[in-house]
Amino acid sequence: MAWGRQHRRRIGVMGGTFDPVHHGHLVAASEVRDVFKLDEVIFVPAGAQPYKQDRDVTHAEHRYLMTVVATASNPRFTVSRVDIDRPGMTYTIDTLRDLRAQLPDADLFFITGADVLPQILTWKDADELWSLAHFIGVTRPGHELDPEGLPATGVSLMEVPAMAISSTDCRSRVKQGKPVWYLVPDGVVQYIAKYGLYTAGGTATGVGQHTAARDLAATRADVPPRVVGAAQ
Repeated sequence: MAWGRQHRRRIGVMGGTFDPVHHGHLVAASEVRDVFKLDEVIFVPAGAQPYKQDRDVTHAEHRYLMTVVATASNPRFTVSRVDIDRPGMTYTIDTLRDLRAQLPDADLFFITGADVLPQILTWKDADELWSLAHFIGVTRPGHELDPEGLPATGVSLMEVPAMAISSTDCRSRVKQGKPVWYLVPDGVVQYIAKYGLYTAGGTATGVGQHTAARDLAATRADVPPRVVGAAQ
């Protein structure tokens, strides 16, 4: 490397509801990090999402802490509060603008499901998104991407077998009393059980939130500093 030339870090950004975070998310992030030679992957739990207003979404603090628990053992993974601490709806354009401001020395790689890529064309300020990050669509083997409308460069597709796992299925299994061991990390299984998430009478979306808030505040105090707050 030439003298005086600053090394630009390569940072993956994995946004999502993470309700709950599961092994598909973790395997996808790990595989993308390896293939694209990323220095780090930042998981960004979403705040309020405009396209999920028709269903109950687990409290942001629960989703954030489950993601912290799931990623804490991997030194290449961190978790950012940039979306859940921002008031109002969560839009990817705001996520990327904020992270670019925080990480001016980095090139960003936004990791999402391949089935979401065509929808990006309808997102807020879609034209600007492509200039803020390289988009990587992860998918299960055999998925075919319709490239119509997508830019000729700045978008990649990558197969990840574990993407067959879904948060929707994990929530359904918990609600039915079925196990989610080996679908989500062990710590997340225990977290779901502790707070009664995805079950009637749980604290997920409103019931008992005052008690839950005190517990969550105490839990955050024990979280390693490496994964608390916006990515540094």
